[in-house]
Amino acid sequence: MAKPIILCADSTCDLGEQLIKKYNVHILPMHVNLEDKTYADGVDLKPDDIYAVYKEKNILPTTSATNMDEYKEFVQPFIDAGNDVLYINLGSGISTTHNSCRLAAEETEGLYVIDSGNLSTGMGLVVIAAAERIAAGMPIQQILDEVRALTKRVEASFVLDTLEFLHKGGRCSTLAMLGANMLKLKPCIEVNNENSTMTVGKKYRGSLEKCLEEYVSDRLQGREDIDTTRIFITHSGISDERLQLVRDAVCKYMSFDEVLVTRAGCTISAHCGPNTLGILFVRK
Repeated sequence: MAKPIILCADSTCDLGEQLIKKYNVHILPMHVNLEDKTYADGVDLKPDDIYAVYKEKNILPTTSATNMDEYKEFVQPFIDAGNDVLYINLGSGISTTHNSCRLAAEETEGLYVIDSGNLSTGMGLVVIAAAERIAAGMPIQQILDEVRALTKRVEASFVLDTLEFLHKGGRCSTLAMLGANMLKLKPCIEVNNENSTMTVGKKYRGSLEKCLEEYVSDRLQGREDIDTTRIFITHSGISDERLQLVRDAVCKYMSFDEVLVTRAGCTISAHCGPNTLGILFVRK
């Protein structure tokens, strides 16, 4: 007889409390290190706390991956209770978390691991796909096969309002940051599905509002390869007016069954800074 399946994921899936409850996902928070203290992402540290410390002290946090022993400790109670555990990680090209979880699975019978190949709600789309299959009663191997295949069809991208946080974190040169600021450039960061790395796509120019409208148009207009079941609008802290502008633009170009708005957690926000926004969906 097949065992019940418990779904777990890194906190970087950015699904938000409501969706986590709806899909019965057990979340393990990532580590965020700030001012000589280590916090649990989304539990005892929020993105606005990061922005406040940065504004006051010009300090940004670092993040550290969950280790193998932490994964084993997290899933063992579920396995001891007679369940299998399906765990979905932040993309292996972005963090070492997946490798740590994979090593934990080698020593833990009943733990099955999927590399989401993505981050934020790009990862969240993978989590929901797994949750829907668990709810449908699929066997674990079929879920693994189908969800791993789906990871290659997730399209994730974000527009950054500023390169300041990437620069402060050592991921962007001073020259690039100053040049982008002078030219009012808003770069689009895209996730490569083949190796879960991030690359710079189109550089938008002008006001953030103008750039966001153009970005949505570029991503959606005239396309016939998009699964219209759901789309995420995910941001790192942005005004309601800009959110509504993006929602209206999404609905202008394509009709989705669900348009889900979530806020990114500390891990993503610490690297991107405020006013970052992306639309994330699955291709057919």
